[in-house]
Amino acid sequence: MNYPAKGDYIDIHTHGAASAPGIFSVSNLMVHEVNAPDNIPGVAYCAGIHPWYLTEMNQDDLFRQLITISGEVDLFAIGEAGFDKLRGPSPELQRKIFERQVLLAEEKKKPVVIHCVKGWDELFAGHKKMKPSLPWMVHGFRGRKELAAQLISRGMYLSFWFDFIIRPESAGLLRSLPPDRIFFETDGSDVDIGLIYKKAANDLDLSVEELKTQILSNFMRISGSSEH
Repeated sequence: MNYPAKGDYIDIHTHGAASAPGIFSVSNLMVHEVNAPDNIPGVAYCAGIHPWYLTEMNQDDLFRQLITISGEVDLFAIGEAGFDKLRGPSPELQRKIFERQVLLAEEKKKPVVIHCVKGWDELFAGHKKMKPSLPWMVHGFRGRKELAAQLISRGMYLSFWFDFIIRPESAGLLRSLPPDRIFFETDGSDVDIGLIYKKAANDLDLSVEELKTQILSNFMRISGSSEH
């Protein structure tokens, strides 16, 4: 798998990322689009069955496609997988396919990238039931301190919604969390990842380079690699 270099900005969740100097991106693949990873320098991948695109009719086809992609060398994680109460199929189907993806991630020794919209009870119940040995990372987080603390207490990582983290009101939440559990993302937007790091570093009373070093350490830990 491709790994970030020292001094890179790590954009932990993107869509359609291209190679860019000084930026390491994790590009999200939607298996319903039948995409496979391209070998692009500075880019790794996650792939999963997003609840928005899941149906009773396509569930088995999507899972077969995910199994195929899960063997790709540049795959960092399984996901987006999770729960969405505003858009998607029945809660039972979402739970079933989520659990299948977690089992696949455990088999492949990959972390899981979580999509969760108003489905926190289901996520916590799934974590309690599945007892995963690999980390989970909630992407696009923009919730309250109490929710963030609950997620981290269960060993999860948080990647912050790009629009939320650049707001002044996010500073208190960010400062309340252990720095070894956080990531930042652009989620396919045109936001400059460097500006996100600059704002977060200021909130944490760190230099941008110190924050880069911390996020690199977090990436190596969640990916199961102490060195490369």
